[in-house]
Amino acid sequence: MDADRSVFILLTNTGTLFTKSIQSYTKAPYNHASISFDRELTELYSFGRKHPNNPLSGGFVKESIQTGTYSKFPNTTCVIYELKVTEREVAKMKRVLNIFIRSRQKYLYNILGIFGIVLNEPIEFSNSYFCSQFVAEMLQRSGIKLWDKLPALVTPDDFRQCGRLRLMYEGKLSEYDPAREP
Repeated sequence: MDADRSVFILLTNTGTLFTKSIQSYTKAPYNHASISFDRELTELYSFGRKHPNNPLSGGFVKESIQTGTYSKFPNTTCVIYELKVTEREVAKMKRVLNIFIRSRQKYLYNILGIFGIVLNEPIEFSNSYFCSQFVAEMLQRSGIKLWDKLPALVTPDDFRQCGRLRLMYEGKLSEYDPAREP
């Protein structure tokens, strides 16, 4: 029997123009999703801004809650969820993640995929993802199926509504203290 482990899903709202545009349609409190393998969020991955000052330059990114985009937006609000997984599922996720890391230059941000959500029609391109599509893809490729929908139709709010995730923290990202959280 595999020992229990956890991965962490971080949903954020930076308050940027791009986020506000998405939020005006979704009405959801958080519009960006990332996945981490530790509660300190030091191993944090997603699809988003490659350069904090340029919202148009996006792709696969290793994020930091202390530097980069989040440091430019200190009032970022967030919610952090814990998902119980097995050692084997974590190993599969890390293998998938290593493919992304090794080929990170070839990945693009799937901006058209966001319109696919609006149309409820997946718009997928090779080597192109948006944030929640990437997190859902990581989970699905590791054998974890949280929804009966394609990763290209998964939104950050789908994570918020998922009963398998345990709420760990909600508030300002800059005030998150992993040592204080249960």
